Amino acid sequence: MPAKSAAQQKAAGAALSAKRGETDKDDLKGASRSMEKSMTERELEELAATSRKGKPEHVRKD
Repeated sequence: MPAKSAAQQKAAGAALSAKRGETDKDDLKGASRSMEKSMTERELEELAATSRKGKPEHVRKD
């Protein structure tokens, strides 16, 4: 499942780093905090590996 926006890809990268123990979980905020708790390492890897080229910074909810 590829990331839909650059912000989602960045949040997944931060959550993945915390899940692996490379950064402190207390440093996470917002979406990255909930992603770290609710997603597996593999799911986070898939989102974080998405290229940001051509992605909008944010996608609005309709």
